[in-house]
Amino acid sequence: MLIALWILNGLLALAFVAAGIGKVTRPREALIAQGMGYVEDFSTPSVKAIGAIEIVGAVGLILPLATGIAPILTPLAAVGLTITMIGAVVVHVRRKEKATVSIVLGLLSLVSAVLGFIVVV
Repeated sequence: MLIALWILNGLLALAFVAAGIGKVTRPREALIAQGMGYVEDFSTPSVKAIGAIEIVGAVGLILPLATGIAPILTPLAAVGLTITMIGAVVVHVRRKEKATVSIVLGLLSLVSAVLGFIVVV
């Protein structure tokens, strides 16, 4: 199960780092032009904060388990990302946008949390 957790967390970390860096580094207008219409509902600092949360969550999926220092933080990071994706689904559904990516990432984060609690505890 540890191997499955590493594979899943590696893929999730890549996805969340990519999404987070995009939100943190690009201006709000560029994100809107790229097709992220939901950004219109949030201020620039809020969009940057969401990006930062995604990056910190991605680091939390890998670093504690890799170092062996407080490995319980790995499944807790997955829980935090699951909650973040639940919020994303709510926003997309409210705006009548496709929420498929958010649903998939949320479910994978939930699986990571469950696996993490099984492996760590």
